[in-house]
Amino acid sequence: MILLIAVVSLQAVTAEKTVTDLLGRELVVTSHPVRIIALAPSITEIVFALEQENRLVGVTQYSDFPEAAGRLPKVGSYVNLDLERIVSLRPDLCIGVKDGNPKDVVDRLDDLDIPVYVVNPKGLDSVMQTLAAIGGLLDVQAKADELIAAMQLRIDRVEQTVQQAETRPRVFFQIGISPIVSVGTPTFIHELIVRAGGRNVAEGSFAYPRYSREQVLGMQPDVIVITSMARFAIFQQVKSDWEQWPDIPAVKHGRIFMQDSNLFDRPTPRLVAGLELLARLVHPELFEGEP
Repeated sequence: MILLIAVVSLQAVTAEKTVTDLLGRELVVTSHPVRIIALAPSITEIVFALEQENRLVGVTQYSDFPEAAGRLPKVGSYVNLDLERIVSLRPDLCIGVKDGNPKDVVDRLDDLDIPVYVVNPKGLDSVMQTLAAIGGLLDVQAKADELIAAMQLRIDRVEQTVQQAETRPRVFFQIGISPIVSVGTPTFIHELIVRAGGRNVAEGSFAYPRYSREQVLGMQPDVIVITSMARFAIFQQVKSDWEQWPDIPAVKHGRIFMQDSNLFDRPTPRLVAGLELLARLVHPELFEGEP
């Protein structure tokens, strides 16, 4: 009887299932993976949001949210993964991203029988799709559904509010300092600007177009948002540089803002917080009196 229980328990632990990742790749994974490596900071955040951080045995560099993520073992950066370190942590599942993770490392992990489930979030809707997929993969679909419902409620509220706006202010979103770099149409941030009731003056086919100062002056932005991983002192200098041009509407009306880049460029549930913040920056008149 004891032997039978042991055999059944072992089968439960070693049971496998076939899944299809968000690139359409079929892979065989453990039915209940317990040693997971997140191959991008966004994946780390999602696993924490799903309250499954106890399964994380490794994360990539810059996995800094929530704070506890920074104390987990590192496996290199998401664009420069340390294969040996990953193998040494004996994961039964890695979760990666299409944009950033080197395909050759993903293929090598597959060859070593370490499954890599790849996602490809491109905006708010696909972040929610990613949450659903990872929730199903980790057997926490109910928690994923709860997060998705909360995100959708907040997105709908922002969109309903900005529909009342009479104008769509011109927004210049600066992510690079020298050279000046903004965000084009195929980016998360462009979507946030549009959903927040603004008009992205850098829209176009290039994801991260570069501009001269004269070109930005010619765009006459109503709002300038500056984000960067640079130190705050550099932020202040960039703001001061723009303030030398009082003919720009954003300068004239004091609408130059410095914000945390992680709220805007990581495809995680926090992206909706970025949307809410941006809506308040673009249309403060619609959110007066709100916290």
